[in-house]
Amino acid sequence: MDKPVLRVGLIGSGFMGKAHVFGYATAEKVFDLPARIELHTVADITDDAAARAAHAFGFANATSDWRAMVANPEIDVVNITSPNALHKEMALAAIAAGKHVYCEKPLAPTAADALEMTEAAERAGVKTQVGFNYLCNPMLKLAREMIEAGELGEIRGYRGLHAEDYMADASGCYTFRHDPAGGGALADIGSHALATAEFLLGPISRVMGDCVTMIPQRPDGYGGKRDVEVDDVGRAFLRFANGATGSIEGNWIATGRKMQHDFEVYGTKGALCFSQERFNELHFFSTADAPGRQGFRRIEAAPTHAPYGNFCVAAGHQIGFNDLKAVEVAGYVNAIHGGADEPFNFRKGLGIQTLVERIQQSSREERWLDV
Repeated sequence: MDKPVLRVGLIGSGFMGKAHVFGYATAEKVFDLPARIELHTVADITDDAAARAAHAFGFANATSDWRAMVANPEIDVVNITSPNALHKEMALAAIAAGKHVYCEKPLAPTAADALEMTEAAERAGVKTQVGFNYLCNPMLKLAREMIEAGELGEIRGYRGLHAEDYMADASGCYTFRHDPAGGGALADIGSHALATAEFLLGPISRVMGDCVTMIPQRPDGYGGKRDVEVDDVGRAFLRFANGATGSIEGNWIATGRKMQHDFEVYGTKGALCFSQERFNELHFFSTADAPGRQGFRRIEAAPTHAPYGNFCVAAGHQIGFNDLKAVEVAGYVNAIHGGADEPFNFRKGLGIQTLVERIQQSSREERWLDV
């Protein structure tokens, strides 16, 4: 029997738009999806930009009018990779048109906006997805399985970090990421650290935040300066519902760091450590090892760690960033046409944005806050 066709409309063809296209293309090749994917239309800021993206990525149509694309009855999924402040308007329009919506993180500039988007999607009965593809790594899945199986014993401590240096140069221009309506290091990349923490240890129940602006002004691109109101570094102490304690940091001025999405988990029987810079590895320490033989051992990603085997039949050969997006796409397509739950829907995205805002509030008020 022929598979149904899932027709995709993409808004934005930059870094993440391109990653999503790679995800769609790869997912169809390495997974037995319940639907065929058709790259129907790409929308961008101008007709020329959209036409170039359509030619490069293989979309059948191009437009500079995202609203017309959203209204097109041929489109099944609206995929949003636009600047953060635009997510709400675009998502609500797509939901009103009865489309499934796949939105890059953060879901919305505020938790109130994210709640409005979540409730609209749930009322409409459409399937939603927020782009947190680091969670699709087989090594993170393995880490969670080991924690849940009790291999680390009682979990006592957690440390999470997402650090990059793309804002480290103070002469770099003010961007949409510096806009208070949708920016800041904690929201932009600290959200990944928060998502990973809850993926591994469950809900965060209390926070104590410290959000700092280190570069108070940036060039506006027209010879002037603009004040920066968002954080360059966002940190938080955490209390988890399971009793564990920990911390996370989101830092976009970490000189020399290109992709340090790391975590450490400490338990009574063992520990785990992981770095996105070597994300095909997980390191495990066990107190059961004999004295003189103890130390962190490296576990290499292999076909036994699903779905690594869909990409490569040999251990140690590694999968990459865009492959994680393909895993995310496959999970979402299975949710739309296969009856599975969405891997990370708007309700979960709302939870992360709520955490971000509580940490920001905690920083302003200099006190612990319940979540």
